[in-house]
Amino acid sequence: MATLLHIDSSVFPTQASASRAVTEAFRTHWEEQHPQGTVIYRDLAAQPVPHITADAHLAGFVPADAHTPEQAALFAERVKLIEELEQADAILIGAPMYNYTIPSTLKAWLDNVILMGRTAGETPSAKGTPVTVIASRGGSYAPGTPREPYEYVQNYLKAVLADAMGLDLEFIVPELTMASKNPAMAELVPLYEASRDRAFEAAAARARQLAERLAA
Repeated sequence: MATLLHIDSSVFPTQASASRAVTEAFRTHWEEQHPQGTVIYRDLAAQPVPHITADAHLAGFVPADAHTPEQAALFAERVKLIEELEQADAILIGAPMYNYTIPSTLKAWLDNVILMGRTAGETPSAKGTPVTVIASRGGSYAPGTPREPYEYVQNYLKAVLADAMGLDLEFIVPELTMASKNPAMAELVPLYEASRDRAFEAAAARARQLAERLAA
């Protein structure tokens, strides 16, 4: 049966997090299709992975038998994360926008799993694996909006996930999530609710689509 790698990075619990709510919906539909499947779950807010260090980085370019003890220990942790990525049949990532970009915990995970010559480069080891990113944001950064130039979530993740790692990337974007909390955005609540509903529908459809693809 198929394996789903599920990554959450919101600092808020599900009831207060748009990205977690949608990843949870995706996972629910996925598990309905794959009741005997495997889910590898990482909550980067609750259990962050180490930020990359010089030893952890350089170990990726040094033969294993030449590693220092420090490099060996740190690289073993990177390999564990990389193997989770490589064994996944599908990947689900919750990526809320914080200060115009992704949470630092998600960046740390990416810095660990992006390894030139293995997961990135000419023949990425997970090339073609479908990855669904729930890119929630409090406002709107869509093309044509005033804040379009500040969109550093989708642009960045496309560069690393699709271009560098060769993953089959799709975004689901719940936006205007602060409208129901910020009185100054009250008139945008209907647009937020429509965006939220579309996100849940898209998550369900994407989960079913991937289930059918992997079962074929």
